[in-house]
Amino acid sequence: MEGTPTGRRSLLDHPARYVVSGFVAVISIGTALLSTPMATRSGRWTSLLDAAFTATSAVCVTGLAVVDTGTHWSGFGQFVILVLIQVGGLGFMTVSSLLVMLLSKRLGLRRQLAASTERGVLSLGDVRHVLMGLGVITVSVQFVVAVMLTLRFWVGHDVGFGRALWSGIFHSVSAFNNAGFSLYPDSLIGFSGDWMVLVPVVAAIVIGGLGFPVLVDLRRVNGRWSALTLHSKVTLAGTAALLVIGFVVLITLEWTNPLTLGPMPIPQKVLDGGFAAVTPRTAGFNSIDVAGMRPESLLATIGLMFIGAGSAGTSGGIKVSTFAILALVILSQLRGETDVTGFHRRIPEGTQRQAITVALLAVGVVLGATAVMLVSAEIELGDALFEAVSAFGTVGLSTGITPTLPTLDKIVLMALMLVGRVGPITLGAALVLKSHPSRFRLPQEGPLIG
Repeated sequence: MEGTPTGRRSLLDHPARYVVSGFVAVISIGTALLSTPMATRSGRWTSLLDAAFTATSAVCVTGLAVVDTGTHWSGFGQFVILVLIQVGGLGFMTVSSLLVMLLSKRLGLRRQLAASTERGVLSLGDVRHVLMGLGVITVSVQFVVAVMLTLRFWVGHDVGFGRALWSGIFHSVSAFNNAGFSLYPDSLIGFSGDWMVLVPVVAAIVIGGLGFPVLVDLRRVNGRWSALTLHSKVTLAGTAALLVIGFVVLITLEWTNPLTLGPMPIPQKVLDGGFAAVTPRTAGFNSIDVAGMRPESLLATIGLMFIGAGSAGTSGGIKVSTFAILALVILSQLRGETDVTGFHRRIPEGTQRQAITVALLAVGVVLGATAVMLVSAEIELGDALFEAVSAFGTVGLSTGITPTLPTLDKIVLMALMLVGRVGPITLGAALVLKSHPSRFRLPQEGPLIG
């Protein structure tokens, strides 16, 4: 630590303090603005709890809502929500990417962080490049999607140009940041089967959810798979696998469900089934009624929401890379292999322990929150678990119970959204920083397993 500037040392020693305090500050400002009369269509004050819940959901890019976004909030209120989403999404990507760079510089070869995660893709000398890259990717994707949605709303759905433009911009920003906020009371159910709306939204969701390190890596090697970092390969392969599995499972389970895909023609079933497989990756939009889905489909959706998408991106959950590491650990154990490997690389034991820690703590947090919700409100276990995982995974999907929850449950969901948003990156950084070689090793003895 000698020679490390005081400011940088303080940031590295307590990364969670700065990340969490920054998010809380933005949430507080958003709460104050949203509670004012000019933020509502009725011109009345919004309760502090509802304003705080909305601000937290926006900054944590979740999408859970206790009031209807399109009818409760005025144009000013919707603009505030849009800004909070952008700050929460882009701000988190910036903070997490810079934190990765700081950790890489701080730990160097001794901790092998750069080699095991980003392999030198991000370095402290590239701060300006990182920030510019974030801005270019964000603006480019959001602009293209906003144009496509605006034209579709305007030409295809007979919406006035001004309203179509605002709707296009709002949903583009919400989709790229995996926020799930919609100006329509039924999310995107009204556009079910409309590929010119759903496909651009899916594209924005996937790109934003991959994470900036992966996007930078793809650009660096011009998409050549062999030259990608291990992190990029794990994220891309894991994302593809989960999307395919989610699509097959959900479309199979819901194919004949009269409340969702059942009445639709086959092309529409495929489109909406695919959309339903993508949005649980922390996006939160829905083109079919979530409350009408079968219990087994809700369970599959809970699994996808808990995993989330890529690290250092706009998504939540435990992250694809964490889940992939756990899967590789299990696979190696079943094969009887000494080392855990993936894509011709050996996964460090420290990385394995970090993945297990993040996953188990996430399970504990979700189950604890679910228990509190069950005690404080008369709701079914499935609904409580779905809502808790949706909040922790910063997804925003709901079976429709969010507005009816008591005050305590809303506070629990707010805490879950914040933990789910800032928890994985700060916990991961803390675990890396706490790792240090032992001066001695105790005698080995293993308890019985199973």
